Amino acid sequence: MGTKTARNILIILLVILGSGAMFGGGVLIISPSGDLFGMPLSLLKNSPFNNFMIPAILLFGVLGICPIGIAIALIKKPQYRLAEIFNFYTDMYWAWTYSLYIAFALIIWIQMEMVYLQAVHWSHTLYMFLAIAIIFIALLPQVRTQYKK
Repeated sequence: MGTKTARNILIILLVILGSGAMFGGGVLIISPSGDLFGMPLSLLKNSPFNNFMIPAILLFGVLGICPIGIAIALIKKPQYRLAEIFNFYTDMYWAWTYSLYIAFALIIWIQMEMVYLQAVHWSHTLYMFLAIAIIFIALLPQVRTQYKK
């Protein structure tokens, strides 16, 4: 796999994650009762939430807007000092590091969802594979080389 192909796959995976989370979070922000998705509030009985508003805002922002921003940053490579503060891989471009962070955030999100719902849905498996794919592609030597400082 070529360098540009690997990079483009990473960007596409981040855009898929961001788009899906913005859609899902957006629908739940519009309908915090879950009615538009046919999700009863009883799903939240084991969670600290009375409706889907707070999870929806978190989903929309953290797993929606952030991966889209990271994908754009991987393309344009802007320099942000604030982002560098949290870049634990100081030899790597910050957005590459944040692509790993967002994959781990997705894994944590899915795990928390399964705990609160006390169930596993096919979408949990799909998004877990998406998180693993983001990590795997980001760690490929071709991608690392492209984002090495």
